[in-house]
Amino acid sequence: MPWIKESDCVACGLCVDNCPVKAISMIEKKAIIEFEKCIRCGRCHDICPRDAVRHDGERVPEEVEENIDWVNNLMENYSTEDEKNAFIQRMKNFFNKEKKVIAETLDRLESY
Repeated sequence: MPWIKESDCVACGLCVDNCPVKAISMIEKKAIIEFEKCIRCGRCHDICPRDAVRHDGERVPEEVEENIDWVNNLMENYSTEDEKNAFIQRMKNFFNKEKKVIAETLDRLESY
């Protein structure tokens, strides 16, 4: 999923003008992508003169940290070590399920 590196965006509007589904708008002189509308065509990547439109692979470390923060915030609801250990196991199960969904989706996409 493309995203805008705000510090590199100069609000030229080229990405807004060239988005075929109008998924990009300008808010407070910065381009913003509406992820629900984005069809991942790549035009914004190609047109941006400042390379402010970035690839989602760059955000992996940030997303990992967001997941860890989420888990840590939820863990505050548990007081004993047994409760915390059980919670961590449930979270591992959750992320393993997500990994399985992604792996199976990738397998099915191979046939396209």
